[in-house]
Amino acid sequence: MIPKETIDKIFDAARIEEVVGDFVTLKKRGANLLGLCPFHNEKTPSFTVSPAKGIYKCFGCGKAGNSVNFMMDHDQMTYPEALRYLAGKYNIEIEEKEQTPEQLQSQNERESLFVVCAHAQKYFTNNLFHTDEGRSVGLSYFKERGFRDDIIEKFQLGYALEERKAFTKDALSKGYRLDYLVKAGLTIDKTQENPEPGTRNPELAFDRFAGRVIFPIHNVTGRPIAFGGRILKTDKKLAKYINSPETDIYHKSNVLYGLFFAKKSIIAEDNCFLVEGYTDVVSMHQAGIENVVASSGTSLTVEQIRQIKRYTQNITILYDGDSAGIKASFRGIDMILEEGMNVKVLLFPDGDDPDSFSKRVSYEELKKFIADNTKDFIAFKTMMLYSEVSNDPIKRANLIKDIVESIAVIPEAIHRSVYIKECSRLMEMDEQMLLNELNRIRRKRVSDKYRSESGPSENVTSEEVVVETPKESIDPNGIEQQERNIIRVLLNFGDRNLVVTNEDENGESVEASITAAELILHELAQDNIIFKNQAYQFIYNSYSDGIANGQLPDMNSFVNHDDVNISKTVIDLVSSPYTLAEWGRHNILVGTEEENLKATIYKYVNTLKAKYIQRMIDENLKLLKDAADENEIIMFQQKQKQLDEAKSYFNNLLGRIIVK
Repeated sequence: MIPKETIDKIFDAARIEEVVGDFVTLKKRGANLLGLCPFHNEKTPSFTVSPAKGIYKCFGCGKAGNSVNFMMDHDQMTYPEALRYLAGKYNIEIEEKEQTPEQLQSQNERESLFVVCAHAQKYFTNNLFHTDEGRSVGLSYFKERGFRDDIIEKFQLGYALEERKAFTKDALSKGYRLDYLVKAGLTIDKTQENPEPGTRNPELAFDRFAGRVIFPIHNVTGRPIAFGGRILKTDKKLAKYINSPETDIYHKSNVLYGLFFAKKSIIAEDNCFLVEGYTDVVSMHQAGIENVVASSGTSLTVEQIRQIKRYTQNITILYDGDSAGIKASFRGIDMILEEGMNVKVLLFPDGDDPDSFSKRVSYEELKKFIADNTKDFIAFKTMMLYSEVSNDPIKRANLIKDIVESIAVIPEAIHRSVYIKECSRLMEMDEQMLLNELNRIRRKRVSDKYRSESGPSENVTSEEVVVETPKESIDPNGIEQQERNIIRVLLNFGDRNLVVTNEDENGESVEASITAAELILHELAQDNIIFKNQAYQFIYNSYSDGIANGQLPDMNSFVNHDDVNISKTVIDLVSSPYTLAEWGRHNILVGTEEENLKATIYKYVNTLKAKYIQRMIDENLKLLKDAADENEIIMFQQKQKQLDEAKSYFNNLLGRIIVK
């Protein structure tokens, strides 16, 4: 349990722009910051961060929250996990008792997987530096590769002992459950496929990693979630590399090796270097280039591309001289282009890869080589394939078609046009002919996408197909929308002072100064209004209690509320996708709610009351229709007359003309 005073310290320290900025590239827009939403795929930024309010809000998918909510949503953390992560980021000590083996066993499964992976990382790193076998085998290997101690420690590299049960025995002796060691992919137990929890036999379990140097794989917050192990023997029967299997906290298609260490540099350089393996990443960091990640030996995925896109629009792919591997990766280039990103390519000399080349040249030479030899993907692809076509016209035509197909996936029309011009120049082809082929390919893609008569194909994105629910079926009287308007004004302007006119005991007009919150609550209390939306009612009650105690509630008490529904509701209500400056640029003059605050309050309050009366009329008419007793009919008719009079009264206040 984290003490309340510690939670308050965490909220005070965790600046929203810093927390979000670790994962999203933010640019200034007025008083706020704007970036691409990390929670859904978008091409136009709609993710807004307000440093003044300490909140974020995406006006595309609706995600909203504070610093803690962001970590919960972004990294699938629990509330305590998010607090602990932020406490670590801001060096805030959390006084919690050391966990006993019994407490470890009672932890939720997801957190337990993080815990055993963290233990495994420390265990492997300790082996590397503090065991005879680790130093003589593992550390010697890293030293032979030219890795410095500070780089080894930075990436938390390690070593798994040859003894096939060493890690499992150590973990069990420290109280870690065998079930979680297996589920984290650290221990193998093939004797039981789906045993009941706690029924596995430790004698039949053995380590997944043995006699290998270890590369921990971290998530974007820096927590170890998986491992890669490289064997040092020359036994061809054994795989050179083995990796952790898929687990509840490790999904290969979503993870890029080194992203945690690279993200700040990627933002600063506005470019991400993409390499193939673990050692390429480590070597580039040691050479002084830190904006580099690896796909960890797997084919590049859309999810990995979108991870990079959160930090930059630019990717530079670094290849070694293996032409077969390069051709196989062309599909990955097309995927990057389809995500609207800019792709460049760098080919190292034959026999070199990023690891070897970065070790034999200086930092200045490496930077110069990259700058001088980085090519646009079209020039690179043409160079790679053109030598194979010779003077064969059929092969040449297929090459041109292949390149145009890559250009066709680019979402931006201007970018496509520029690339077509470049392709026309390089291939000595008529530009219009290339454009015709481009348009044919794009028309076919659209046709294929929407071919099915039963509905959109599975390739259609959530941004292209929106299923809307008619609002009338949800809120037929529009009451909740009016409740929303009132609570929004209460939150944004509740502390503003207003001058209202009342009558004293002698019937004379007198002016009084009250807050907007007091005016709203006074007007609603007269009719005992109860909000349908529970979150709105909670906020209303908080203001009511605050006025009674002489102190209006602080906005942070809602934004940082431990009830996520309250927090997100308030953030949604105090966020706006527009600023007055944007209206002004178009010479549109608007009167804001704040400028006409008193009139706005009366309008919203009276509209809400009118909506309630309409709902009462609808309910009364139904009762009147179903009534059989004469006395009941008379009673409902009298009530109907009163309700109609009340409806007319509020409609007159609102300036409405009712034809009905």
